[in-house]
Amino acid sequence: MTRPKLSVVIPAYNNAEFIDATVESVLGQDFDDFELIVADHSSTDGTAELLGKYASDPRVTLHTTPAGGGAPRNWQRVTAEATGEYIKLVCGDDLLYPGALSTQVEALDAHPSAVAVASRRDILDARGTRMIAGRGLQGLSGLVPGATAIRRTVRLGTNVFGEPMCVTLRRETLERVGGWDGRFPYLIDMASYTKVLFHGDLYALRDVVGGFRVSAGQWSVALVAEQARQAKAYHRWVAEQRPDDIGAADVWQGDRRAELTAIQRRLFYTVFRSRLNPR
Repeated sequence: MTRPKLSVVIPAYNNAEFIDATVESVLGQDFDDFELIVADHSSTDGTAELLGKYASDPRVTLHTTPAGGGAPRNWQRVTAEATGEYIKLVCGDDLLYPGALSTQVEALDAHPSAVAVASRRDILDARGTRMIAGRGLQGLSGLVPGATAIRRTVRLGTNVFGEPMCVTLRRETLERVGGWDGRFPYLIDMASYTKVLFHGDLYALRDVVGGFRVSAGQWSVALVAEQARQAKAYHRWVAEQRPDDIGAADVWQGDRRAELTAIQRRLFYTVFRSRLNPR
């Protein structure tokens, strides 16, 4: 059996409101050399039952993940089933836009030194309406050395690569670094990208490839504060791993930016609170 070029993996958890739209956004792509693997993490809202209708689609494989272990466990579980040369993780409430898979695969095919491709995304409210257009990459474009991309995300105190649906990775490199890294639970994607980018370049593709959905469940004052704390811990960790690339000034600037981002996030959630509930 020939392995697919790309594995798209969805770690689903209580996504009943959105999972149909997410899966359909993958299956409706113009690129067909892919497999779709979905693992439901013991959802209690009917997500698994909704996924059952895709069991007969030859492109789709359904799995379950036992309760416990949080997002890292389900991300690792669904990724372990992947067989493609490249891998893209899509959370169970996000959307891929038409052409997302083909453009990112073409970028990796054309740039052998790139271990990851990242693109921009729209920020959507809980109902799927666009709130912010073309967010991400913060000026990065084309082939960028991994160390340069990592330094940019540290100095800006935010994830310039974007959420998982923005990024496609070389699966072999992700496996070589140990898979998804859960040491910073709210930054599992960014920490994992960083470990991958220790081994190669980033291709920054300016296309907008999808929509990242923001919902009420992602908001609380305590959560935003914890995200900022983990961002600072991530900065220190990267500096320890790559002291020749990330210095004390980078960490200091990143920490201040992370604090500012926390304030901005609180303001965003407060102003748009009414749009963050799917009903």
